[in-house]
Amino acid sequence: MRIKDIGGEFGLIARVARRIKDKSVANQIGDDTAVVRVGGKTLLFTIDTLVEDDHFALRWSTPEHIGAKAMESNVSDIAANGGRPRYALVSICLKDETPVEFVDGLYKGIYSVADKYGFEIIGGNFTHGKQIVIDVAMVGETQKPVLRSGAREGDLICATGDLGKSKAGLELFRHFGNGAKRFGAVKAHLEPKCRLNESMIIAKFASAMIDVSDGLAPEVGHICESSGVGAVVYKEKIPVSKSTRSAAELLKADAYDFALRGGEDYELVFTISQKNLTKLKAKFKAFAVVGKILPQKSGIYLLENGKKKSLGKGYDHFV
Repeated sequence: MRIKDIGGEFGLIARVARRIKDKSVANQIGDDTAVVRVGGKTLLFTIDTLVEDDHFALRWSTPEHIGAKAMESNVSDIAANGGRPRYALVSICLKDETPVEFVDGLYKGIYSVADKYGFEIIGGNFTHGKQIVIDVAMVGETQKPVLRSGAREGDLICATGDLGKSKAGLELFRHFGNGAKRFGAVKAHLEPKCRLNESMIIAKFASAMIDVSDGLAPEVGHICESSGVGAVVYKEKIPVSKSTRSAAELLKADAYDFALRGGEDYELVFTISQKNLTKLKAKFKAFAVVGKILPQKSGIYLLENGKKKSLGKGYDHFV
């Protein structure tokens, strides 16, 4: 039996995970981070892996790009639970022929993100293999963790920034190779930036939150599954930039499909009550209301021109 036969990545997680009994752990497996209360503090633990020719390509990414991306993706998980990063451990698998200059560039990107967000690299590991693999474990801290399980019927669904931009850049590279660098749209794929500072504001008002690593569709689905609710997403409200639309048009693709299923945007999707929405807008406005939380029996769907459609799934490593 193959992994895709049991539901892909998330079916596999459900298969291997067991219920956590330790009362110091505030959530079960499934959030962006594990929330653990230790010595009067609330700590956030996360881990993420980047694999050559899956998450990055040496054909168009510099070592500095790759190192920075590895860190931004982990910081994004910490941000999604309303925390700040404190420490990181970095393990790297290198090919025998990898030049030391590659490692120098990789760590230039890693340290640039650590310096930007004010956390320390406190250790790691090197090994060798047939592909370059970067594995980052990160610890953060929060005063008020925001989980996926807090959405309630009537809450609004919001998204920061614009979506689909990283997928647009990736598809341009796949079509044009390094010639894609003439398009500004590729920057979001090469140099993704998470929403850490924005999350500090949003976390004070949001009922649930998640980062966009696999596309808007699955992220909304994860919130609904954890919260026991349904949802509608309004297609025309999904924030898609002009450059992403232009890239999709050039590639004869659907920009909204990039947004719904592309991933690696590292924007934030959050739910919020109407009352708190007004409060948030007084402090932060760079987000869009893209949908609404419904009763669980309503299901999860996309509304396009007044017609209900399947919201669909996002990126899955095994499907």
